[in-house]
Amino acid sequence: MNNPDSISPAGDRHDHIFLGHNHERNERRTWFVIALTSVMMVVEIAAGTIYGSMALVADGWHMSTHAAAMLIAAIAYLYARRNAKNPRFTFGTGKVGDLAAFASAIVLALVALLIGWESIVRLANPIPISFPQAIFVAVIGLIVNLVSAWLLREDHDHHHGHSHDHDHHHEHHGRDQNLRAAYLHVLADALTSVLAIIALIAGSIYGWIWLDPLMGIVGALVIARWSWGLMRDTGATMLDYRQAGDPVAAKIRSVVKEAGDKITDLHVWQLGPGHHAAIVAISTKSEKNPAVYRERLVKSAGLSHITVEVNTA
Repeated sequence: MNNPDSISPAGDRHDHIFLGHNHERNERRTWFVIALTSVMMVVEIAAGTIYGSMALVADGWHMSTHAAAMLIAAIAYLYARRNAKNPRFTFGTGKVGDLAAFASAIVLALVALLIGWESIVRLANPIPISFPQAIFVAVIGLIVNLVSAWLLREDHDHHHGHSHDHDHHHEHHGRDQNLRAAYLHVLADALTSVLAIIALIAGSIYGWIWLDPLMGIVGALVIARWSWGLMRDTGATMLDYRQAGDPVAAKIRSVVKEAGDKITDLHVWQLGPGHHAAIVAISTKSEKNPAVYRERLVKSAGLSHITVEVNTA
């Protein structure tokens, strides 16, 4: 017997909407953070131009790079939502966010490179610093970034009706990488503000002008590490790379083994935040309908799309 059955858990063979649970909420918050950052950017550039402060102008243009990077995330949310039912996307638009996050990771790496290079140049050729003004700008920037980070924080609410085991691994495999990318851009800006404040206060007290560019190098290294982690995780999702000991695959194997049958072929991949698909080929000694396995796997492994092939041993 060779009896394949491909169907979505809801029983609708044409439902391929695999967006994250908080997709619309995350989209709204990302647009709000872009607006907040853009307003702060315009205020700093305008004030710096009026009062002749290069520190304000420079920080304003620095914020513009992060606003542009977060715009990638916002457009990705918009595009994925509007094309969620587009049949040309074979498995939906759930991975659009990962593609955008990968692009953001590259931008983040370039930001780290620019900060590092500028810091090295400043370390070799120190320039006078207006400490009170620079500290004021860094504090205002930090406040804006902390508010933005709070808005872009991730939560782990579960309303899927799956088992506790699925909820447990959902935290690790249901992450919205697009939101994570926007959050890391805000966090990178906050980190540079914190390091700058520490260096500027120490510099104003002890005259350590060299500490400011040194902190810049430290910040660049940390941001580069965040960029690599984001690039690695999003790249793995887009290439359907599964880590050893993947909990979704392990749960599928466990369910089939408990039924006394054997898996001859298994493919598991992510369709979007919190959504996984699987193709399972099963060898069995009994005449079982693929729908039996499908129902068990959907319930136990929390799969959003599954294809089951049953072969009599």
